[in-house]
Amino acid sequence: MSEDRGRSWVRVRASGKINLALRVGPRRADGYHPLATVFQAVSVYDELEVRRAAPGSFPVTVTGAQAALVPTGAGNLVVRAARLLAAEFGRPELLGAEIAIRKCIPVTGGMAGGSADCAAALVGLAHLWDLDVTPDELAELGSRLGADVPFALVGQTAYGVGRGDDLIPVLSRGSYHWVLALADFELSTPAVFARFDELNPDAAPVPAEPPAELLEALASGDPVALGRVLVNDLQPAALSLRPELGRTIEAGLDAGALAAVVSGSGPTIAFLAGSEASAIDLSLALADLAVCRSLKRVTGPVPGARLLS
Repeated sequence: MSEDRGRSWVRVRASGKINLALRVGPRRADGYHPLATVFQAVSVYDELEVRRAAPGSFPVTVTGAQAALVPTGAGNLVVRAARLLAAEFGRPELLGAEIAIRKCIPVTGGMAGGSADCAAALVGLAHLWDLDVTPDELAELGSRLGADVPFALVGQTAYGVGRGDDLIPVLSRGSYHWVLALADFELSTPAVFARFDELNPDAAPVPAEPPAELLEALASGDPVALGRVLVNDLQPAALSLRPELGRTIEAGLDAGALAAVVSGSGPTIAFLAGSEASAIDLSLALADLAVCRSLKRVTGPVPGARLLS
């Protein structure tokens, strides 16, 4: 972002996520699906800057990759976060903020970019407005705004149940190298869940505990062991809607990836590599094959929303 904004701007960085395990239960009467998921925050970041504006005013500007796909009006999660935070912990008649977002996390890519921006807004505005609010209180506000927001606040690796917003930290040793294959199209999360329901009319309840094999792999820091236990119950639905994702997965596995998994509801594909050198080789091979819009090499786990200045 520009360097001429001075000290009046508060800068926050928030990370995207992938789901190492995503188990989905049958649709409930309220329309939600119970989830059990292991999140990992990875080093693809959005940056958000906030500064004071006229009371009740929350203008949003968006730059960076796919900026045109991000709404800037009242429906944007950062605006909703600002209004909720002001109402719950401040004096809304006195508070407003100008908000600038720089996008790097894929939009509607299954990596919780909107939730990351929402988390960044909560952290940045609490600091800007000098509010007396605890991390737990921010997480509770975040859960009202979106199921992935509480994880976007903390990052690292965590097990989420319910809607994915009831979190338990997970021990993860070492750093994992991923190559993200970014599609040149979006996938609607409701559409993916609807196809999941069609494909799984008798879906089993989600497990009460995280997969033991996955926890053991993370605790050991062994990417080969982790690659064997990646799972996403939404992946067949995503591939059913966009079969070309299957060809991208095949290309990455043929090029040496240890494993591949659709991130969340897709369409981003996360390929696990055995090392930094292997990730470089994999990204070069996939670039030559032109099987996706673009590629990003990232590592995880990393922290969630953090103040930069």
